[in-house]
Amino acid sequence: MHSSDPTDLILLQRIVARDSDALASLYDRHSRLLFGLILRIVRDRAEAEDILQEVFVRVWTRAELFDPRLGGPTAWLVRIARNRAIDRLRARRSRDADRPPLDESIAERPAAATDIVSPEAAALEAERRGTVIDALSVLPPEQRRLIEAAFFEGYTHGELATRFGLPLGTVKTRIRAGIVAMRQRLEHVV
Repeated sequence: MHSSDPTDLILLQRIVARDSDALASLYDRHSRLLFGLILRIVRDRAEAEDILQEVFVRVWTRAELFDPRLGGPTAWLVRIARNRAIDRLRARRSRDADRPPLDESIAERPAAATDIVSPEAAALEAERRGTVIDALSVLPPEQRRLIEAAFFEGYTHGELATRFGLPLGTVKTRIRAGIVAMRQRLEHVV
């Protein structure tokens, strides 16, 4: 999953040089994917739109921090989006005592409708989503629940250990084993 799209690398270099057209192009290439991820985490369309804007402001202000040795541009963008969404979710949780249930499978929730895209892009996105859902679905339930709660809902390993009544080491082992298994299944996916 550490593929490097030369177009994205060039766009990031142009963003470092303060080319706003490059930022617009990067947005066009990745906003749908990032918006879908953010929406799945925060479950609020307006909040997801705000976070998506924050992600691209961060890209504009910190593009020079991208390190290709740590993964491709898409992975970097996903990490930024996920972290911003989880930060917002945690802030909301500190304000609200109402937590979403952990046992609900995120993989089974319908994807949100976003901006109009080409049929080819929609087909590719559907194929990728299906591949990730398939990779999640073959994991043992105890791994899948922990990965979904950690990745999409922002729970820390310690919070998961408390919530599920498991030792911290067990939580870490299950999440690690599940991620390794998913990575092996998804190696061919760009």
